[in-house]
Amino acid sequence: MSPKAAKKHSKSPKAPKKAQRRSKATSAPRRAQKTMSREARTMYAEVQQAVRHLEKSIGDIQRDLGKAEHRLEADARAQIRELRKDARAHLSVLKAKQREATGTLRQVSSAAGGSWADVKRLVDSVLIDARATAAGAVKRFRIALGG
Repeated sequence: MSPKAAKKHSKSPKAPKKAQRRSKATSAPRRAQKTMSREARTMYAEVQQAVRHLEKSIGDIQRDLGKAEHRLEADARAQIRELRKDARAHLSVLKAKQREATGTLRQVSSAAGGSWADVKRLVDSVLIDARATAAGAVKRFRIALGG
C-alpha cells in the first residue's frame, strides 16, 4: 500500500474542521440604522414604538368589537324571545275574542229571530274591540322592531 493510501485508511482520529464564520445577512432597516446618525436612530426607534402601540390599539379595538357584537347578538336574541312571548299572549287574547264573537253571534242569531240589525250592532261592537286589541299589538311590535 502506498503511503497515501495508508494515510487514508488509518484509524487515527481526525481533527475537527474549523468552523467557517459566515457573515449574517442584515435586514435593510438594520443596515440603514448603522449608517444613521444618533438622532435619526432615536427618531426611528420612536416611530417603531409608535407603530407597535398602534398595532396593540388595533388588536384592542378588534377584541372590543367582537365583545360588542356578541353582546348585541345576545340582547337581540333576548328581545326576540320577549317579542315571541308577547305575540303568543296577544294571539291567545285575539283567539279568545274570536271565539267570544262567534259564540255571541250564534246566541244572538237564534234569539233575535228576524232582528238582524241588533245582531249586526252587537257583533260590530265585539269586532271593534278585537280590532283595537290587534292594532295595539301590531303597534307595539312595530315600535319594538324600530319601525
